[in-house]
Parts: sequence; C-alpha cells; structure tokens
Amino acid sequence: MRILVVEDEVDLADAIARGLTREGYAVDVANDGVTAREKLDVNPYDLVTLDLNLPDDDGRDIARHLRAQGIMPGPRILMVTARDEVRDRIDGLDDGADDYLVKPFDFQEMLARVRALLRRDTPTQGSAMQIGPIYLDAAKRVVSYGEQPLELTTKEFALLRYLMLHAGEIVSAEDLLDHVWDEHADPFTNTVRVTVSNLRKKLRNVGGVDTIETVIGAGYRLEGEPA
Repeated sequence: MRILVVEDEVDLADAIARGLTREGYAVDVANDGVTAREKLDVNPYDLVTLDLNLPDDDGRDIARHLRAQGIMPGPRILMVTARDEVRDRIDGLDDGADDYLVKPFDFQEMLARVRALLRRDTPTQGSAMQIGPIYLDAAKRVVSYGEQPLELTTKEFALLRYLMLHAGEIVSAEDLLDHVWDEHADPFTNTVRVTVSNLRKKLRNVGGVDTIETVIGAGYRLEGEPA
C-alpha cells in the first residue's frame, strides 16, 4: 500500500517515512503544500498523512482539493497536527479527513490508525486476513501457509498483502508498481515480475501449488477465497 507523508518538519517526516517503510508500506514525502498537490495529482495513493500547518498551504485546503477531484474511493486521509481543539477536529473531518491524530503522538498509535484506515471497505476484520491457506497479520508482521510459517522480505510482504486485499481480481503490473512501490521505482525495470516470481516460489515451496496466477497480457491474480 502506498502512502504520502505531508509534513513540513523534515526530521519528523523522515522518521515517519522510515517507520512506515519498515512496516512494508511504499512511502513518498512532501514537505510543503505545492509538492503535496503535485504528488497527489499524479500518484494513486492509498493513504495520506496530512499536516495542517504547512509553510505555504493549509492541510484543510489540500484535503478539500483532494476530495473535490471526486476520485472514488480515493486515498484515506489521516490529519496529523498540533491543533487539538474539538472544533479543529470537527472541521478537519468535515473537510474530508477520515481520522485525526494530535501531535505529539506515539508511532505505534499512528500505525494502528493507518492499518484501520486501509482496511476500510475490505472484507478483513482487524489486522489479520486469510485467503485460502494463506494467513497474514499486518500488525504482527507474520505470514503462514497452513501451519507453515513463511519468511518474506519487506517487499514480498507488501506485495502479498496487496494481492490478498484484491484476491480473485486481476491486478496489473502497473497497479502493483503504483501501490507497492514508491516514486523512486523505475517503471522500466522488471522489479515487479521478479518480486512476484520470488513470492510465488516461496508459496509453492510450502503449498505445493501455484497460488498466484499470471494472466497473460493482464497481470496477476491470487487464487482463493476469504476464510
């Protein structure tokens, strides 16, 4: 899942980005409103952490701009700000935010809110999901196939999580590049194909069958039903 961190405090933005990246998310950063708007206009983010007090813009205006585009479902918006008055929270939610986190905050709370927002409109309950024999818990960062635990790289974990959220659907390589990799990924490399191949091999080694189907000319599909 791909996240845009909008935060003018560079050290804080970098810390948030590093923490989210360790959790398997693809993360881009914007330290001002102009950059945030540019990135939001061209990249299909799943979630935005949005500071309200930017040097050249107001986060509420960016939220309104994003919602005015009419993209459905559009990225989730987590407003992160020092403004802690009830009126501020109400205004932020009315402007299109999905949740509101007041500074200073504990990073584990941010992670929990991010997980909660990203699982909205999905059939998953809590941080765990299961498709056929494949079980994944995003909070505990564990994956298993049946009773067999799986050791995945950070990118393989993120790829599997995205495929499980879209189980049964054909997901194109372009979609995977947009949602599992950040803006520094080279679209002209075979990074998606190689990562899918490595993940498929690990799943086949423990399950004995291919659970990720390659649909020629279209993309990939994870086979299985939610448990």
